[in-house]
Amino acid sequence: MSTTATAHPPATTQPHPRRWAAAVVMMIAALMDLLDGTIVNVAVPSISRDLHASASDLQWVVSAYLLGFAAALIVSGHLGDRVGRRPLFLAGTAGFGLASLACGIAQSPGQLIAARAVQGVLAAVLVPQVIGSFRTLFHGKERGAAFGMYGAVAGFASAVGLLLGGVLTDADLFGWGWRSVFLVNVPVAVATCVGGLILVPATRERSAGRPDALGSAVLACGLVAIVLPLVQGREDGWPLWGWLCLAAGAVTVAGLGVYEARRHRPGTVPLLPARAFALPAFSVGVLVQLLFSLGMQGFFLVFAVWLQGGEGYTPLQAGVVTVAFSAGGFLTAPVADGLAVKYGRLVLGAGALLMAGGFGWVWAAIDDAPAVHAGAWPLVPGLLLAGAGLGFLVVPLVNVVLSAVPGELAGGASGIFSTAQQFGGALGAAVIGTVFFGAAGEGLRGALTGAMPWVVGAFVVCGALCAALPRRAVPEHEG
Repeated sequence: MSTTATAHPPATTQPHPRRWAAAVVMMIAALMDLLDGTIVNVAVPSISRDLHASASDLQWVVSAYLLGFAAALIVSGHLGDRVGRRPLFLAGTAGFGLASLACGIAQSPGQLIAARAVQGVLAAVLVPQVIGSFRTLFHGKERGAAFGMYGAVAGFASAVGLLLGGVLTDADLFGWGWRSVFLVNVPVAVATCVGGLILVPATRERSAGRPDALGSAVLACGLVAIVLPLVQGREDGWPLWGWLCLAAGAVTVAGLGVYEARRHRPGTVPLLPARAFALPAFSVGVLVQLLFSLGMQGFFLVFAVWLQGGEGYTPLQAGVVTVAFSAGGFLTAPVADGLAVKYGRLVLGAGALLMAGGFGWVWAAIDDAPAVHAGAWPLVPGLLLAGAGLGFLVVPLVNVVLSAVPGELAGGASGIFSTAQQFGGALGAAVIGTVFFGAAGEGLRGALTGAMPWVVGAFVVCGALCAALPRRAVPEHEG
């Protein structure tokens, strides 16, 4: 799920006649990324058995994709603004299909992890071009409708991906098993490339500055240095190099922000704009986004492993259980933006606490269940409640935060929000996955109940941080 923001491009005299057809094509392409963030989670146990993957390998299968996306997203967005979005959209879509093919034919954990990282980078090339094109092709209420379509799909793609992953893995099409969750992208990529060639118009920002490729490489190194020891540390006995690597990564990211603020090169677009981060509401909003993604991605990774490895569910059954979470989100998402315009941060805070309460319910239901088999029904109310919280927290988050951000920074703020989302997901797979797999030797139920405080705690902190957000959201038609 990627977040979006609305910038303020100059008005055009005539809207593009095929703008809605182009939007559908681009949305289908973006859906490949939106689903791939979680579609693999339900297939993780099958991947483990087939490729003899270790626990850290499984964490990397999830984290590599999210890290690749986070590392390349901001610079790809700026590059599309400068050189043109259509060629990057087509290249990203075609490359994503090829990377998905590489995932589907991988013969070892290392091959799969490498292909997932490439897949994430190419998703980062693709997605900003969709968001940027929407900002250019649509204006006023139409832009609100277009971003509403994107937000509705993005908001629930994570949960839908879990169900689709179960369906594809269990269907075992052509004997592909878990490989189907990747190979399904290949025909979709081909079709959207053809549609893009025919329907997607060329757009760009004439005043866009040069993307900072060197800064992007530094940012990528810093993000990887943070996640690497968190994933590998448990298996390696938490060596000193891991702690040094973690510290170096944090210093690198912070140092990049300071350097850009003090010695920014003229003509280049900063990756981490100091003016935006100087606004407390924006900084807090980015942290809320990161913690939300950490809790949700971490939960669904370990939850899928527990359902299949501990409870004996098939991939399809594990995916069906998550339908309750999606249903909760569908109940609240349609009204979330309207409520946020009136009540602002109160809606987001309530959403975060609903997610904490819902996952707390799941935790208690698992902990209190009979020793032999927990069953799915006691979990449904908690998943439904957490899904309802998702709609209130995520759908209006960007618009609430943007009420404190100057219009000229809105595009950059959108990229940072999406980066925080992907990096938070990678952290969730690393941190919560490490807690879970570290205790798995004593039983998967105990491992899951040991990981759940981290999940619930992430949303409790989100709820507390929401008190520092702006009081109201920006109505979509004002974007």
